Order: sequence, then C-alpha cells, then structure tokens
Amino acid sequence: MTKPSLPELLHAAVTAVGGTERPGQVAMTEAVEEAIDGGSHLLVQAGTGTGKSLGYLVPALAHGERVVVATATLALQRQLVERDLPRTVDALHPLLRRRPEFAMLKGRSNYLCLHRLHEGVPQDEEEGLFDQFEAAAPTSKLGQDLLRMRDWADETETGDRDDLTPGVSDRAWSQVSVSSRECLGATKCAYGAECFAETARERAKLSEVVVTNHALLAIDAIEGAPVLPQHEVLIVDEAHELVSRVTGVATGELTPGQVNRAVRRAAKLVNEKAADQLQTAAEGFERLMELALPGRLEEIPEDLGYALMALRDACRTVISAIGTTRDKSVQDEDAVRKQALASVESVHDVAERITNGSEWDVVWYERHEPRGGAAYRPSGASLRVAPMSVSGLLREKLFTDRSVVLTSATLKLGGDFNGVGASLGLAPEGTEGEDVPQWKGVDVGSPFDYRKQGILYVAKHLARPARDGDRGDMLDELTELIQAAGGRTLGLFSSMRAAQLAAEELRSRIPEYPILLQGEETLGELIKNFAADPRTCLFGTLSLWQGVDVPGPSCQLVVMDKIPFPRPDDPLMSARQKAVEEAGGNGFMAVAATHAALLMAQGAGRLVRASGDRGVVAVLDQRLATARYGSYLKASLPDFWFTTDRNQVRKSLAAIDAKARQTEAAGQAESG
Repeated sequence: MTKPSLPELLHAAVTAVGGTERPGQVAMTEAVEEAIDGGSHLLVQAGTGTGKSLGYLVPALAHGERVVVATATLALQRQLVERDLPRTVDALHPLLRRRPEFAMLKGRSNYLCLHRLHEGVPQDEEEGLFDQFEAAAPTSKLGQDLLRMRDWADETETGDRDDLTPGVSDRAWSQVSVSSRECLGATKCAYGAECFAETARERAKLSEVVVTNHALLAIDAIEGAPVLPQHEVLIVDEAHELVSRVTGVATGELTPGQVNRAVRRAAKLVNEKAADQLQTAAEGFERLMELALPGRLEEIPEDLGYALMALRDACRTVISAIGTTRDKSVQDEDAVRKQALASVESVHDVAERITNGSEWDVVWYERHEPRGGAAYRPSGASLRVAPMSVSGLLREKLFTDRSVVLTSATLKLGGDFNGVGASLGLAPEGTEGEDVPQWKGVDVGSPFDYRKQGILYVAKHLARPARDGDRGDMLDELTELIQAAGGRTLGLFSSMRAAQLAAEELRSRIPEYPILLQGEETLGELIKNFAADPRTCLFGTLSLWQGVDVPGPSCQLVVMDKIPFPRPDDPLMSARQKAVEEAGGNGFMAVAATHAALLMAQGAGRLVRASGDRGVVAVLDQRLATARYGSYLKASLPDFWFTTDRNQVRKSLAAIDAKARQTEAAGQAESG
C-alpha cells in the first residue's frame, strides 16, 4: 500500500472540518513536513484565516512520531482537543490506516486534588487539616463555589479546572488543588489511584499528540524533571507569547505574606529553636520590605543581603528539622508536612538565588496597590528576580534532540524573522556552525486582501504623547472617530489608567455609544456583549491586544492610543535594553521597538478576522508617521492602505458604518 501524499491528507482534513484549502495552508503543510523530515526548525508566520492548526497537524500526524503541541491560550487548547484533532484524526484514519490518540496535559495545579477535597486543607493557624466546606459560610460566594466543586468532582472525568463552567475564583480553586511541590505523590496518597493529574499524565504517555500550554513547556525545560513525555516534534503555536511565558515561569518572588505563611506552616512541625530562627528572619525581611521603593536593584543593598542570608539559613535549618521530627498529634501529618516543606523550600530557593547573585538575573522591588475582585491581592511590596534573557535557556533546552516548528500570525517584525529568532536563542537565519540550530523562516501570507479591507490611519496632527501628560486632543480625536464609525470600536490602551480615563470622559461626551471597560466584567462577558451590539465600544489594555476575535460589523475601528513601548521604569525591559547596548547593539530597537512591534501587530490583527470585514486601525500617536523607527513598526503590521488624512478617514468610517446599517436593516426585515 503506498503512503498517502500530503495533498491527499490535507484535502481530507480540510473537507472534514468544512473548510476550503488555501494556498497559505498548503505552503505551510509543505514547510512543516520538510522541517520534520529534515530534523530542522521552522518559524512560520501564518495570518488569521490561514487554517494554521491543520497546517501543522496534518504533517505532524502523517509523520507518525510523538508530537507535543504547546499553545498560549485556553481557547486554542480547547479548539484543538475538542474540534480540530477529533475531526482531523477521523478524516485521516482511512488514509493512514491508524488512528492517532491525542491528550491534553497541564501543570498539576490545574487539576482538582481529591486528597484536598476529601481530607481538607492544611490550616496555617490550627494543627492539622480543617474542612474548608465547614469553614466557609454556605451562603458566601466561596462556600457556594466549594459545594459546586464537590458535586462536580463526582461527575467530571478530567478534574481539569477549565472544564468547570462557570469557573471559580483563584481563592476557591486553591482550596481544592495542590502545586507539584505540595503533592504527596501517587504512591503515598490514599487517592493516588484515582488522581486526575496522574491520569492525565498516563494518558499523555500513550498518546501520539499531546496538547499542552507554554507554561508547562517552560517548567519542563527549566526544572530538569521531565513532565512531558519524550517527543520527536515540538510545535509551538502562538509562538510570539513564548518568551514572556517562559520568563514568567523563571521569575521568583518573595513577599512578607508568603514568608509569614511559611513560618506559620512550619512552626508546629519543628523544634522551638528552628521555628524562632525562621520567625526572626521573617520579621527582619518584613521590616525592610515596608521601606522598599519600587525599582531595579543593580547591587543588593547590604541590609537586604543580610536579611536574605538570614532567611536562607533559617529555611535550611527548618527543612532539615522537618525531616527529622514526627508529631502524632497532627492529623494527616504527611499532607501538613508536605505543604509546610513546599512553602519553606520556595522561600529558601528565591532567597538563595538572589543571595548568590548571578549576572544573568535582574532583581527589583515592586509595590502593589490593593486590588479586590477575582484577582484579589493585598497591598505591599514584593522582591522579584527574573532572568535577563531566556534565549540561552531556550536554545539549549528546546532546539536540541527534536524538530521545532514555531508559528503565529506575528513572527516577522520589521520585515524579517531575525528579531524573534534572537529572542528564542537562534542565530540569524542561514548562520552555519557547530551547535548552531539550523532554521528557516517562512511567511505563508494571509487569505485576506488587507489593502482593500483595511486602512491604517495615523493621527499625525496630534501632539506627541508625553508620559502621563494631558491628552485632551487625543480624546477629541477618539470621540470623532467613534461617532463616524457609529460605535463598533475596540480601544487598545497602553495603560489601564489611560483606558479608565478615556472611558469616563467618553461616557459623558457620547452616552449614545455604550462603553465597556476591561475589569468591570470578566473578559468573556465583555467580548460577548461587545460582539452582540454594534453600537458598543470596548476599552482595555494588554489582554485585549491579543485576545479578541470578533469578526463582522461589531468591530470596524481598532484604536491604539499610543505606541505600546515598555514603561521606562520597567526593571526587566530596561535591564535587557542596557545589556544589548553594553554588548554594542541598539538596545532600543532590540527590546523596546520589538516589544511595541509585536503588540501593534497583534492589536492590528483584531480588525480583519473574516473575508467580509472592513475597517480602520487608527494610531493616535504621530510618532508612527514621524519617528525614524516608525517604518520598522509599520513593516510589522498588515499591509493596510495608509493615510494621515483625518477627513478621508472619517468619510471612510461613515461609509463602512452606513453599509453595515443597511445590511443589519435588511437582516431584520428578513427575520421580521
């Protein structure tokens, strides 16, 4: 029997999902097949609407070796496991003469822990465990969530937090989940045989395709203890997010609250001397943190150095002491001990990392304002440490022993792939040499005709935005644009404060256009309401730049208030910029401009989501048209028709609005 050809397989898969083959998708499958067969690496830019997931799934499944697909968002993980993979496997089964198995795998804290659920949560103040169901008032939101999760535990097959709808707060979930450090281990746990996390791991070991997230991929690379099963091919979707996700996993944090929690958890399990030593070290650290001013610490101040050494040494003493004492009066001692150890070890590790002082780490103080709601966080300061760069780590851990395909709608910045390649630890494309991973970049284009479907407008007449300066002229411009568009506006702001100010001001100026603001509802609700009413506008910051998929007439104007450079006081970005300059490079272009280009490309990508979409991306920052780096940023955006003519853009928006209203009226007449 001859092996089926790639075009045959792609045709079968596309037909099964009810789509049509596109030239970009065909080019992508061929490039992915070539990389996998040749054991090399590929960066592939595939615009919205290309059919990217089939573009990599078909050649990966045809290859027949184990594949890990890592993606950044839950939405795409779900789409792959619930829609794309089942249909593709069904379609390819008769041609391949085998049915590839697939599974989803996440970090342990994403799964319900049956031990926590049934035996209770280690309580900091009490001895042993307490029943969180009894402790939470049944009428409280927390109590209701806990009861709902107890019922859900009996019916769920996965125990995966994302399968629980509606979702619950982080606080509620923390009562029924454990980190990998807190886990007793399947062999020691009374519920090991039924454990959801263990079941997911076993399923992954038996599957040909394992779908995971960037965070777990990072943990797998950094911690050295493999979480993912052995695999020959790694596909990273939404690859523009990878560096920031890996940086997040590699970042350590110390707060007084976290240190005090470790003290309380360990106190009952160790002798008085060890407990006192840790208590004293914690008090010294807390006193210092009360005076901490936000910003980078290029040198560790002497008093902080002493406080961290005292913490590190006290943690070591406690860790040894926990190992040698047993206390029969503590109920379910193993779980209590494991949680205490996890708390103390995480404090020890960060204190030791900062004390050892690597030149590759950046250390800074951060102050938090108190926040309510789902992401509750008390006020106070934290001490943080992050790697200056994760490129070396990625080069060493990702690009050896397997073929890697990285894909996204935005990988080509300023006209080539080398900027993103460098952040991933790759030498410029075509560089030869031993131990130099070989890769190539391919842009398979987009099925959309950007020049006909969209306009890029730069408000060149506005004053140059100053940091925290008054932007009355920008608000005037925004008001007029929204009126011309008839609502239908996604406002992307460089800070939450700017989004709030704009929402407040425009709600009073143009009350006929409802304005939704990020933070006032869950993101899912906001996007649903925005899509439902074309007159509505949605304002927000970072997660909206890349998380909104609203095709059709509800989103015909995407506004960026200014070029989203990192804040000048961002400790990590400014440290990275300085490091590039010290090595003789252009720090601003390598770090700040690359960061802005990626976000702007993502933001502009919100406009055209389907072949019938029309609209305007308006950048209310003259620097895109006047500054030297403007052409680099523009080259990173879709190839829209470009103008700085404010009258022209208002006319175009009004025409697009009129056509959309016509279509809406015709639709209502038909349904009436």
